[in-house]
Amino acid sequence: MDKDNPRLDVDPETMRAMGHAMVDMVVDHWSHMHRRPAAVTRDAASLRAILREPLPEAPGDWQETLAMAREHIFESMGQIAHPRFLAFVPGPSNAVAALGDILTTGYNTAASLWRETPGPVEMELAVLEWLRELVGLDPACEGIFTSGGSVANLTGIAAGRTAILGEDMAGAVAYCASQTHSSVARGFRILGFARSQLRAIAVDAAFRIDLAALEAAIAADRAAGLRPFCIVANAGTTNTGAVDPMDALADIAAREGMWLHVDGAYGGAAALVPAGRALLGGMARADSVTIDPHKWLFQPYEAGVSFVRHPGLLERTFASNPEYLQDVAGSMLEVNPADRGIQLSRGARAFKMWLSLKLLGARAFRAAVQQGIDNGEMAEDLLRRSGRFEIVTPATLAVITFRFVRPGFDGAAADRLHRRIVDALLADGYAFVTSTELGGRTCLRFCTINPRTTQEDLAGTIDRITAFGDAVPAGDAP
Repeated sequence: MDKDNPRLDVDPETMRAMGHAMVDMVVDHWSHMHRRPAAVTRDAASLRAILREPLPEAPGDWQETLAMAREHIFESMGQIAHPRFLAFVPGPSNAVAALGDILTTGYNTAASLWRETPGPVEMELAVLEWLRELVGLDPACEGIFTSGGSVANLTGIAAGRTAILGEDMAGAVAYCASQTHSSVARGFRILGFARSQLRAIAVDAAFRIDLAALEAAIAADRAAGLRPFCIVANAGTTNTGAVDPMDALADIAAREGMWLHVDGAYGGAAALVPAGRALLGGMARADSVTIDPHKWLFQPYEAGVSFVRHPGLLERTFASNPEYLQDVAGSMLEVNPADRGIQLSRGARAFKMWLSLKLLGARAFRAAVQQGIDNGEMAEDLLRRSGRFEIVTPATLAVITFRFVRPGFDGAAADRLHRRIVDALLADGYAFVTSTELGGRTCLRFCTINPRTTQEDLAGTIDRITAFGDAVPAGDAP
């Protein structure tokens, strides 16, 4: 960089050298990820002292800057695509898609208005058709790429509000299972619904929504003069992978004149394979469906999708036509994605998915999804055979929850033991595993959707859990 003549442009040779160095960093990351820790711990004060430096006024050295970024940013994070990242919902990603993001940002690609960027818009519409086919949705579905499941859920719920309520939200009530993702409640609040307008319905022994409790709640609300308008179904909960009975929920919604939204941000992609599609029966009957490609469709962050089974409804919900956009309003044959969601300015998030499917093929995605399901069943088998664990919820859509069994540790002491195990795992770094609460008890949880996860990875992680659990002093028991 020219320190004597600062400017925003970079000469082509310097840009080429920087680009090669960055690609080398990415290739090295993918090539050696499995040899590095899945989890990292950093001291907040020391990291803050390095990164929260004074505002740089003069140009800096690009090689020194990249070295700093590598050590203190990209290697100071849990590796979400690591084969032993079993916490939360991993983002396994893929290298082809990562390179795709280089092109979309390099070309500063937008996908908002057809007449501004017709190629990127048509590409996104094509990818939406591919995804619709992959997960078995109604051909009438229209959709939009979003930043992730949170905005995709909000988009589907907003469409349901338009379809059922119009402008009047007074007395409206929606229903979801108590295991539903927190983004759903947040979406209702953002849309202006009071907390009291969303009912959290109890779940059954398998952590699915209790149909009798739901129907009783709807009947009670109607008797009280309220307006039941929406049911949110789970296509794979984050906690346990539980799938709500969507065919039954679709029947209830049809009978009651209500909107059915399916949160398939986690598990919807399981419909790529026969075992998953069997579990997700009824999803195609939903009025709106959320899918998250940056989870089980192996895309880098950010990428969510919202589908709506009512052509034109997304535009009715979101489109606005200010005078400064009059030249790009388009014709009936020109779709403006900006009219289908909350963003006017939006990047071409679909391109990485387009490139992945073009270069890797749908069969590779189906095989990867099946591997995740197989990994969950393998993990359950390893846990059972060890004799040291209680299975709390069996492997469902690649999620399994369990408890380490150690004599003398019961109740609150057992909960503390599991939190100590998580702390030890994070400090060790070999694997990233977290806990959750089910039935008032602290459990450990694996999410095994990464197709690069091996039996050796799972067995090594289970061995460490056992060792760390046994190492907790007996004095921690009550």
